[in-house]
Amino acid sequence: MNLLDAAAVFAAGVAAGGINTVVGSGSLITFPTLVALGYPPVVANISNNIGLVPGGVTGAYGYRNELTGQRGRLLRLGSGSLIGAVIGGLLLLGLPAEAFDVIVVALIIIALVLVIVQPRLQKWIRARRAEEGTQPPHGGPLLWVGVLLAGMYGGYFGAAQGIILIALLGIMLDDDLQRLNAGKNVLSAVVNGTAAILFTLTWLFGDTEINWWAVLLIAAGSTCGGAIGASVGRRIPPMVLRGVIVVVGLVAIVNLLA
Repeated sequence: MNLLDAAAVFAAGVAAGGINTVVGSGSLITFPTLVALGYPPVVANISNNIGLVPGGVTGAYGYRNELTGQRGRLLRLGSGSLIGAVIGGLLLLGLPAEAFDVIVVALIIIALVLVIVQPRLQKWIRARRAEEGTQPPHGGPLLWVGVLLAGMYGGYFGAAQGIILIALLGIMLDDDLQRLNAGKNVLSAVVNGTAAILFTLTWLFGDTEINWWAVLLIAAGSTCGGAIGASVGRRIPPMVLRGVIVVVGLVAIVNLLA
């Protein structure tokens, strides 16, 4: 890797860290960058996943005020993220990369639809719960299963994982969008961190190829980007944040279909 390539990977890491903190889909910047520089897709995907972990931690820390009172909820949902990440990571290691291309696009489209209709669906769900006299503080088993599936997706590829999570949390939980975004950052960090540990363990046994220079550059960039994203994202009004989510998701679809 020459100096120009290193600068490009670092810059992509900064952008991805910021976008992941505010919305998600940062991998759609770093992953194509690595592929364009000649890295095999699976190597690029795994190296990118590990490199984005520090940025996820930085972003979650930047939203620490919004995380107040969410410990019990995130512990419960985090178990789903952890299990899903292990399953998704094993699928990545065992299946051809081409197998998930169509599913990735379909998942992003579904997530964007959920984000757009979230206010109406949330109102409907609240009305149903009011009639039934129940209001699960953690979203109930349906949300846990959804978070697990999002974890599987994140462990396999990761791009737009944040969009899927924020859509699920926004529909199933009665809370402020910024607090939900903070929770999304924690759950995304759990997924990326779990998958990173899995990939590193398989690398130690010689079954996985990782480019550690790419990992280090993305890690450094995403750490800076995560801090920047947390500072900017916490000041964005809910309607604007929802609009950003939709725009980033549409760009993600275009990039995947290109």
